Amino acid sequence: MQLSTALTWSWLNVLTKKRYDMLCQAFGDLEKALGEIGEPMLRGLGCQEATVFGALNRLDEFDADAYAQLLGKQGMRLMSIEDDAYPAVLREMGDPPVFLYSKGSTEILSQPCIGCVGTREMSTYGKRVTELFTPAFVRAGMVTVSGLAEGIDASVARETLLAGGKTVAVLGHGLGAIYPKSNAKLAEEIVSSGGLLLTEFPLDCPPDKYTFPARNRIIAGLSLATVVLEAGEGSGAIITADLALEYGRDCFAVPGQIFDENYRGCHDLIASGRARLVSSPEEVLRELRIVAPDATRAAVEFVPADREEAAVWTALTSMPQSVSDLTERAKIDAAIINAKLTMLELSGSARNVGNGMWVRS
Repeated sequence: MQLSTALTWSWLNVLTKKRYDMLCQAFGDLEKALGEIGEPMLRGLGCQEATVFGALNRLDEFDADAYAQLLGKQGMRLMSIEDDAYPAVLREMGDPPVFLYSKGSTEILSQPCIGCVGTREMSTYGKRVTELFTPAFVRAGMVTVSGLAEGIDASVARETLLAGGKTVAVLGHGLGAIYPKSNAKLAEEIVSSGGLLLTEFPLDCPPDKYTFPARNRIIAGLSLATVVLEAGEGSGAIITADLALEYGRDCFAVPGQIFDENYRGCHDLIASGRARLVSSPEEVLRELRIVAPDATRAAVEFVPADREEAAVWTALTSMPQSVSDLTERAKIDAAIINAKLTMLELSGSARNVGNGMWVRS
């Protein structure tokens, strides 16, 4: 898809995956569909009247070149579902976003990600839970994913950064302004620390009651599992957990006191069997078969002997992988992979965890 086409359709903010498929089937691709856009087409896609006329007004005022320059100036990028860089895990969802705006390192999306979600009204107990779980996930080599809202979300991001990790903040609005404003500095720190801001909404899109549930599905879709750290009934964190289950991902919930309204959502998830009760991050890691580094071993700075060894080490993560997996990721012959794994194991930079599975030390 041409960049100008992607920019224009994303700016209109009307395409779901279902509508994208309808247009591709009818016109062949979005380039041809763009030339036919109008009231009949938009109504045929199922858009409501306000959406139809809002989109047509946005189209009349849109300048793709100026928009591209604005994104570039602010260090932002746009990817479409047709791009190779688009996260493969999101394609497994039933309703993946057609477009994604990003600021920061999209490369971290290829690492094991874990959703850490919860209430905006974070309690002292919830803060302690976040401070216990988040650093453990970072030490295990995982990227945390949350929503950058007040409360648990912001605490997850801060604890990740304090632990020296990377985090993805999925926003329920455009990247033009951070909401809430109190988290604007935190958003900058996420990007400067090698993390990522991500959203499906165009630059000027404000937050509303529809954008946050849409954001939650991306958090669930990016993550191997979702951990609900503190949540009341009917909260966005519960929506995220249910979406994770819908996508075939694991879901975990931390319990609280039975009298605590802030944990009624967690207790309902556990009681209904939708989430597994966990009281420590190690329980989550064991269920996911994530191998945490041995804390008793002294840290050793790894310097690869050659380009192939560097490629193999880069392909390794804290999630066990077979030689076949590493061959596909590193794009290197299996025989060379085996030789490099042996050398990495001898140097203490990789570990065989059994059954032919390897992790980074």
